Amino acid sequence: MQKSGLFIGALLMLSITTLAQVQTSKLGVLEATTDVGAPKNTGSTSYNATTQQYTLKGSGTNMWGEKDEFHFAYKKLKGDFILRAHVKLIGEGVDSHRKIGWSVRPTLEGNGTHVSAELHGDGLTSLQSRSEIGGITESLNSTDSFPDVIQLERKAGTYTMSTAQYGKTFTSITLNNVDLGDEVFAGIFVCSHNAEVIEKAVFSNVRIVLPAPDDFTPYRDYIGSNLEVMDIATGQRKILAQFPNSIQAPNWTLDGKTLIYNSEGKLFNFDLATNTSSELYTGFATRNNNDHVLTFDGKTIGISHHSEDDNGQSIIYYLPTKGGDPVRVTPKGPSYFHGWSPDGKELVYTGGRNDVYNIYKISKKGGEETKLTDLTTLDDGPEYSPDGKYIYFNSTRSGKMKIWRMKPDGSEQQQMTFDEYNDWFPHISPDGKSMVIISYPTDIDPADHPFYKRVYLRIMPVEGGEPTVIAYLYGGQGTINVPSWSPDGKKIAFVSNSQL
Repeated sequence: MQKSGLFIGALLMLSITTLAQVQTSKLGVLEATTDVGAPKNTGSTSYNATTQQYTLKGSGTNMWGEKDEFHFAYKKLKGDFILRAHVKLIGEGVDSHRKIGWSVRPTLEGNGTHVSAELHGDGLTSLQSRSEIGGITESLNSTDSFPDVIQLERKAGTYTMSTAQYGKTFTSITLNNVDLGDEVFAGIFVCSHNAEVIEKAVFSNVRIVLPAPDDFTPYRDYIGSNLEVMDIATGQRKILAQFPNSIQAPNWTLDGKTLIYNSEGKLFNFDLATNTSSELYTGFATRNNNDHVLTFDGKTIGISHHSEDDNGQSIIYYLPTKGGDPVRVTPKGPSYFHGWSPDGKELVYTGGRNDVYNIYKISKKGGEETKLTDLTTLDDGPEYSPDGKYIYFNSTRSGKMKIWRMKPDGSEQQQMTFDEYNDWFPHISPDGKSMVIISYPTDIDPADHPFYKRVYLRIMPVEGGEPTVIAYLYGGQGTINVPSWSPDGKKIAFVSNSQL
């Protein structure tokens, strides 16, 4: 069974304390720009390194028929990839068929073969392609209209366009058996659909994801990590740093100056002022997983360390947030830590007892543990609300992994999410009004939360209601296993993944 934070194999790797910073190129994750098809008016691309947004201006008669004209900002890619961006046409525009989106092309010739995910000015959304040089453009139209999130994924010869109005889940259409060659130019574009006009578009949250290979072994093989923060109100994301190895589960310190994450058994401080990492001293506990949580006053951090004295099982300890020697809490293992009571006197966690995982609580002083749930299905991820009135958790008892809550004594257990997704790790906002969850698609085992999947981060009221998507990403295990709200409740921190 793959349990929250379980780590295998990573202990054999050396800890990496240095990090690969976000690209300082004037084009961010992209490499170059050009006008394709020789439009009459020259286009341009500008990149804002602070907001990580792109502004494209472009002309062009059309992207249709036997030839395309548009402005293009791109990167050369090989193999499988996922391209994603939040897109916005600026102004009312001149022609209703002006277009923006993603295009994948083996050459930069206007009459070349391609697959393009396109949003038209009138809301039409289509997956367009040209299968022969100089051939006719074909189109698959989506039922989605006026999306502002566009994703184009290539897996072997299959291209999938997924689109959504921000806050909604994706609508997807697929084009099979397309051969554009292994190396392609992939990027964002704007076309005015009028040779005399230059149109403008803004692209934010631009991501080029190189997914894990099909033959990777979970908990032995890892790909790179992006440490991200997101503004909850706007959905604007920023990659703070990129790491070639696996980092997981960032917490925010109470002063708002530092993120604490785990990597290869150790904990690290990420200084938000300097964008640098340093190791957090945890004494003998050097086999830590991604279950680490700060007390509400920010002074103490609880950790889950795989103890050699307990046959490698996860045991819960605590230490000062600034570092120190750990103090053991749980007498039994495996125990995976998830939350403190608001007064810092009790800890709630997932305990595996006789291969059954339920929710427990225990005094900070140790002693006997109290079982709060008692089912044979998996219960996980317990976290107190800031007022101490409820413990939120996730459970497979309904057949899906869904969010539940209960009173601190285990009574009044109540289901909170109900749709088709598998929901994990409810994290309550500092004001106690909202919670962020990570949602897996329906093809994932409800009792599993694997690495390297296409997932959503969603937000909803703590009292219940329909979850709203706030982030579309490639991640999963380690993305948001711990409470990661900023102290002012305006941002969250999380990890996304890509081969780097």
